[in-house]
Amino acid sequence: MATKPGILTDWPWARLGNFKYLLLAPFVGHSIYSFFMGKDESQRDITYIVILPYLLWRIVHNQMWISLSRYRTAKGDNRILDKSIEFDQVDRERNWDDQIIFNGMLFYIAYLKFQQTHHLPLWRTDGIIITALMHLGPVEFLYYWLHRALHHHFLYSRYHSHHHSSMVTEPITSVIHPFAEIVAYYTIFVIPAVTTCFTGTASIAAFVAYITYVDFMNNMGHCNFELIPKWMFSMFPPLKYLIYTPSYHSLHHTQFRTNYSLFMPMYDYLYGTVDKSSDTLYEKSLERKADLPDVVHLTHLTTPESIYHLRLGLASLASTPHASKWYLWLLWPVTLWSFFITWIYGQTFVVERNLFKNLKLQTWAVPKYRKQYFMQWQRDTINNLIEEAIMEADQKGIKVLSLGLLNQEEELNNNGELYIRRHPQLKVKVVDGSSLVVAVVLNSIPKGTPQVVLRGRLSKVSSSIALVLCQRGIQVIMLDEEEYKRLKSRLTPEAATNVVQSKTYLSKIWLVGDGLSEDEQLKAPKGTLFIPFSQFPPRKARKDCIYFSTPAMTIPKQLENVDSCENWLPRRVMSASRIAGILHALEGWNENECGDMMFDIERVWKASLDHAFRPLTMTSATESKP
Repeated sequence: MATKPGILTDWPWARLGNFKYLLLAPFVGHSIYSFFMGKDESQRDITYIVILPYLLWRIVHNQMWISLSRYRTAKGDNRILDKSIEFDQVDRERNWDDQIIFNGMLFYIAYLKFQQTHHLPLWRTDGIIITALMHLGPVEFLYYWLHRALHHHFLYSRYHSHHHSSMVTEPITSVIHPFAEIVAYYTIFVIPAVTTCFTGTASIAAFVAYITYVDFMNNMGHCNFELIPKWMFSMFPPLKYLIYTPSYHSLHHTQFRTNYSLFMPMYDYLYGTVDKSSDTLYEKSLERKADLPDVVHLTHLTTPESIYHLRLGLASLASTPHASKWYLWLLWPVTLWSFFITWIYGQTFVVERNLFKNLKLQTWAVPKYRKQYFMQWQRDTINNLIEEAIMEADQKGIKVLSLGLLNQEEELNNNGELYIRRHPQLKVKVVDGSSLVVAVVLNSIPKGTPQVVLRGRLSKVSSSIALVLCQRGIQVIMLDEEEYKRLKSRLTPEAATNVVQSKTYLSKIWLVGDGLSEDEQLKAPKGTLFIPFSQFPPRKARKDCIYFSTPAMTIPKQLENVDSCENWLPRRVMSASRIAGILHALEGWNENECGDMMFDIERVWKASLDHAFRPLTMTSATESKP
């Protein structure tokens, strides 16, 4: 929002939410009916029906730029600004598709009102030339002076400051403006279309190509990485007056009073508003190498829909806890295509970068889904991918690599020990985060609890939790006889005296892991607190019980560039296994935590608190969704 919002700041359909797309429904329905059901051949006009696929192309085109930009800035090569993007910017830029709806309404209304827009040819060369000349002249010239006017304090405070709230830009920042400002821009951008229509030279290709050009340049110019190669300007020096670069426009967002041009800097050169550091920043950005992080967290995809919840996916979904959305079913072709890609693509990829104190952090993802981890014939492939990621981290000099989700599965690689045995000379420290997971679970149990139910597949984590509870005199109840016997065999004789088997379901504190069934949840008393110790949350079967988060903590304010949620966790909450890797580097612990190795639980817990990580409150923890 602008600092002093002026009239027509809000979009007319702002209160409709996602229902705003219904505004186009009558036009879309009429165009389809006219084309396929029209009795007269003259009613079947491809110009009318092509508007819908054109609008869909604009959405896809913009999303491609969003994903590319986030991937490149996470890697760090050619990045322009190091400042962070946070949730407030993501929320502010959530309505980037409003201008596409507005564009659709303009096109549909223009078609219905003006006969000149009917039965346009697919191509007319003279119309393409006129469109290019209209952009080079009136559009660029008028935009330049409108833009300078918008930087006058009266208009800037009421309108344009909303756009400049994003110091570090993303592609979609380009279209984040108040409604009145978008109307002013479109008044300029329609000049080529209106000119070709009324000169009889309009064509479908001219319309689609021009808006695609505008989207391309807009998105490119707001990327936070440089991508225009230097050889282009060397081969044709005048090109610097005809095409801007991301670094050129980035200076406008940091300096405010320079580099006003739309896409062609010639008017900045003509009127003396070029920033003197434009060339220097351009060359510096081109020379910048990819980041070498100190800590890497290795995660993986979860469900087929999780590709949309990745930071590289849909920004609006990535910024909220992972939850199934009905409209994602409409994207099933893309989902299916991505699923097959994971069978073919054999390399981890960078998802996110963060900064904390003096540490550079990155998240890498293994391109495999949760179900694939349980397929016996996929295990060698997955282990090879994890091993390759560890070896890459070691070669790059990364200090710590933490294993997230099923990458530390005991049956897959014995909590990461497999890789240490294969490569005993590794310098990078491999961390599964078990000690912090145990500490988080223990500190989630209400004080004064005399007994707990321990249910779920026994593991390194659950056995350690049971040992500490027994040592504290808290009774651990096992519901399954086989699990009871296995647990007792893992504990010392003294601790094992506090482990009992019971068929009753009276305790209201349940520590749960993988394997908890819905039937077992239904037998728990009303008001039971389910505290997971597993990497994945249980499927909720009760509305009268409380489901705590999977082991996680809230992160300190100093941890920067956090603009997405980690799977089902709430905003600015991080899994314990991920935090463990960060603590490992901060404290300088020069040993692995994998296999049967466990750090001192109290020591790890104290370190997390010392670095301002905090346990989740009951309210924030129960906000997470499976």
